[in-house]
Amino acid sequence: MSAPSEAELARAGAALGVALRAHDWRLATAESSTGGLIGHVITMTPGASDYYAGGVICYSDLAKEIGLGVPHELIEAHGAVSEEVAAALAVGAAHRFDTELGVSVTGIAGPEGGSQRKPLGTHFLGVARRGHPARVEQRVFTHDRDGNKAAAALAALELALDEVTTGR
Repeated sequence: MSAPSEAELARAGAALGVALRAHDWRLATAESSTGGLIGHVITMTPGASDYYAGGVICYSDLAKEIGLGVPHELIEAHGAVSEEVAAALAVGAAHRFDTELGVSVTGIAGPEGGSQRKPLGTHFLGVARRGHPARVEQRVFTHDRDGNKAAAALAALELALDEVTTGR
């Protein structure tokens, strides 16, 4: 399976925008391994400022801590690429921007990094809706660096859309 195209990403971003508008919700992003790609995709749709408050590119551990309030101890205990940190990032994004929804991505895009426990391509995607516990999914992508980033962005957009439409 090939990495998602920019057109696929744009369709997913637009679909999320339609759903957010229908609920009169706003979204904020916390992006580590995707480096702002989710925010880029969302803002490809004219009028995205109606539902997209903004985001934090939290590539370093320090950015996760200062920008989104992720406790240093949480990162030390579980690693920056973990379910726990993805949940904290999503909650932190929603809190920082005072939105109904926060979405996050943390992962190992490649071509270096990874371990037996967290292989190259491992990503944790988080979504947090106000008043509900964060939900996190783990995925392992097998593309090159750009492909892994695109696949993680698409998966995060789809996770956010699922949260808006089904509220799981």
